[in-house]
Amino acid sequence: MRHFLAFDLGAESGRAMLGTLAGGRLSLEELHRFANQPVSLPNGLYWDAFRLFHEINEGLRIAGRERKLTLDGVAVDTWGVDYGLLGADGALIENPRHYRDSRTLGMFEKTFQVISRAEIFAETGLQFMELNSLFQLYASKLAGSPGLQNATRLLFMPDLLSYWLSGVAKNELTIASTSHIYNPVKKQWAGKLLQALGLPQRLFGEIVPPGERLGDLREELRDRAGLSRTPVYATASHDTAAAVAAVPAEPGDDWCYISSGTWSLMGVELEHPLINDHVLRFNYTNEVGAAGRIRLLKNIAGLWLVQECRRAWELEGDPHTYEELTRLAAAAPSSTSFLNPDAFLTPGNMPRRIADYCLQTGQQAPKGPGEIVRMILESLALRYRQVLEGMESVLGRPLKVIHIVGGGSKNGLLDQLVADATGKRVVAGPTEATAAGNILVQAMGAGEISNLEALRIVSARSFELATYHPRPDSHWDQAARKFAELTG
Repeated sequence: MRHFLAFDLGAESGRAMLGTLAGGRLSLEELHRFANQPVSLPNGLYWDAFRLFHEINEGLRIAGRERKLTLDGVAVDTWGVDYGLLGADGALIENPRHYRDSRTLGMFEKTFQVISRAEIFAETGLQFMELNSLFQLYASKLAGSPGLQNATRLLFMPDLLSYWLSGVAKNELTIASTSHIYNPVKKQWAGKLLQALGLPQRLFGEIVPPGERLGDLREELRDRAGLSRTPVYATASHDTAAAVAAVPAEPGDDWCYISSGTWSLMGVELEHPLINDHVLRFNYTNEVGAAGRIRLLKNIAGLWLVQECRRAWELEGDPHTYEELTRLAAAAPSSTSFLNPDAFLTPGNMPRRIADYCLQTGQQAPKGPGEIVRMILESLALRYRQVLEGMESVLGRPLKVIHIVGGGSKNGLLDQLVADATGKRVVAGPTEATAAGNILVQAMGAGEISNLEALRIVSARSFELATYHPRPDSHWDQAARKFAELTG
C-alpha cells in the first residue's frame, strides 16, 4: 500500500487529495479543501500565492499530525500559463497575475508587429490566446515592469509551489508547454521568440519531465506537519495534462477527450506534434502530456459561464446549487437560441450579457435560470461538435468515442447533450481525473506503475464510469448550422 498526496489547484478552489494505491487500484480521499480567490488591486488582478501555500501546508499538517500518515510522494498541479518571478536570492519579487487580468488585451496586435503569427506558431504549435504567458510577459515588458527587469528566474504556478515545498526551482514540462514559449519539436524553450520580443532568456531554466523527483519536503515543513522524509515530485503539473493521463481509454487512436470544468479542453493524444497550416487555421494547440505524448487540443470556455451566472444570481439574492441549476435546465425545453462560449471569457454579469448577446444576434433571450443554463449547455455541446469535426478533418480519420473527465463529467445532462449533438458514444468519468492523474504520475515516477498504458488500466479499474449513447434528433443538425453562422 502506497500513499501519495496531490495538491490540485483550480480556478475556484484547491484540494489536498490523498491517493492510496493498493492491489492495482487507486482510492481517493479529500483531506482539505480551500477557496482560491483572486485579489483585485489598483494595478491588476493577482493570485494570492502566499495564501495558497499556507493552505498547502495545512493539507500537509492534516496528513501528518491528524492522520499520522507516511507519504510516498507529494506533488502540485494547477491551471496553466500564470507565473511568479524570483530574484537572485530566490525570493518572489513579482506575484503571479491572474490570466484574466486585462493587461493582455490588445497584445496580439502589438506582438504581431514584431513577429508574425505564422512564425510564432511554427515555433510553438500553440493555440493563440492573449492570456498565454508569452503575451503576459510582453505586456509586462511594454509596461516597464520592474519585476521583469530584475528577475532571474520564472516559475509557473506549480513550479513555484513545488519550489517552496522542496527548495528546488525547476520548470516542469507539461506546464511549460502551455506558455507559448516552448518548442515541442526541438523540446526546448523557444529562444527565437524570446530574442525577437526582447524578453530575458535568463528567466528560463531546466525543464524536467513529469514524474521526476525534485527532492524532499523541506525539513521545517515536515517538522511542522509531523511527516517523515517525503519526496516531492514534479507530476504532470498542468491540470489538464494530469486529467488526460488518467483518461480510462483502451489502446487505440479512435478516441478523444474533454477535460470538463471551468474550461473545456478537447483534443486527442499523439506521438508527435502536428504543426501545419491546417492546425493553425483551426487554432489548435500542441501541448505536452505524460510520457511525452502530445495533446493536440482546443481550449474552450467551459462551465465558467454557468459559474458566473450562479454567482450573479447569488448576488441578486437568488442562490442555487449546481445540482438545482442542472435540474432546472433538464426540465427546460430545447433551446432555439445559442451563444458562442468563447465570446464570454471575461467576468461580468453573465445573465445580462447573455440577454444582450441574444438581442445583438437577433435571437430570443432565455428566461429564468433553467432556460439560461440549458442554452449554455446546448451551446457547449454544439461547440464540442464543431471542434470534433475540425479535429477529424485535421487528423484525416474519424473519432468514435468521447471521454469526458473532470468535475464537469458529473453533469449527466451535459454528457447526454454531447452524445446527442456529436452522434458519438460518450464515456463520463472519472470526475477526479486531475487528482488521480497527479497521483498516478507520482506513482509512475516512484516505480510503482510501469508506463502510461498501465496507469490508464489502474484508472479504469478504480472509478465508476457512465456511458451515454446518442439519441437521433434532427434538431441538432439545424442547431449546428445556426451555431456555425453565429461563430463564423
